[in-house]
Amino acid sequence: MKILVTGGNGFIGSHLIPRLVELEHDVYSLERYVTGRYVLGGERTVKTVFCDLRDHFAVRSAIRNIEPEAVIHLASISSVSYSYEHPQEVIETNFLGTVNLAEACMREVPSFKHFLFAGTSEEYGNSKVNPKTEDSPMCPNSPYSASKVAADKYLQYMRDAYGFPTTVLRNFNTYGRKDNTNFVVERTIVQMLKGKNVRLGDPLPVRDFLYVDDHVNSFLTCLSNGKALGEVFNFCTGRGTSIKQLVELISELTGFRGQVNWNTIPSRPLDIAELVGDCSKANRLLDWRHKYELKDGLQLTIDFWKTRLG
Repeated sequence: MKILVTGGNGFIGSHLIPRLVELEHDVYSLERYVTGRYVLGGERTVKTVFCDLRDHFAVRSAIRNIEPEAVIHLASISSVSYSYEHPQEVIETNFLGTVNLAEACMREVPSFKHFLFAGTSEEYGNSKVNPKTEDSPMCPNSPYSASKVAADKYLQYMRDAYGFPTTVLRNFNTYGRKDNTNFVVERTIVQMLKGKNVRLGDPLPVRDFLYVDDHVNSFLTCLSNGKALGEVFNFCTGRGTSIKQLVELISELTGFRGQVNWNTIPSRPLDIAELVGDCSKANRLLDWRHKYELKDGLQLTIDFWKTRLG
């Protein structure tokens, strides 16, 4: 199948594209050109198209030229904290970019089969219901989550109005990054492995942590699956862990003996107290199950960073 992946050089895309290549799909990666990111002569394993999703005409041209059968739309500005300071950029990229891409697929590719959209558990925001099901109220609490809700709803409108073949995947807090320490799991691991005192924010929020391989498998499970078409799915473990419990487990696995300094990072406005998912719909319709328990996924992440840090 000819598949276009947006955000192919991001966290999930960099793990997903090799899996798609292994499965012998014809993979294209759509990326926004950033000066300094690309090295002359650097190896690229798939065909790359450069395009800014905010540019309606450029997106239409790219889709017309590629004619993908399926799109896995991962590209977004995903930092919640960044979105508070740059709401216009985040909304233009995450919402209008999604509109441009989906409309182009519908209008430029007569045989288009599947649009997989990377939604997020952040769409549920401060909804008081836990665990969250796909029908739980949407209470976005940041420009980032508001942009994702808007894109999610627009795709559902296209589904209902035109029969657009879309699937929305709401994955919960994913960890296992190999090049970014701006998120709590990786930030904590790297600080502990370096033997430094750890600086973190609020210890009380509860999250549902999903290892990256389980996140990638959610897309592979939905791709070309007729049962996924037109549906919205949560992908998670169904188990809540407080940030304090998470840090204690990482401390145990790394043998850290230093000090953890809480509330030394500014808290977010309207931060979510508890965000735990219910993935029974994905279990039932897709036979998807998470494979990695938190301790196992953390150990794999720690092992990687140990090697990287030398």
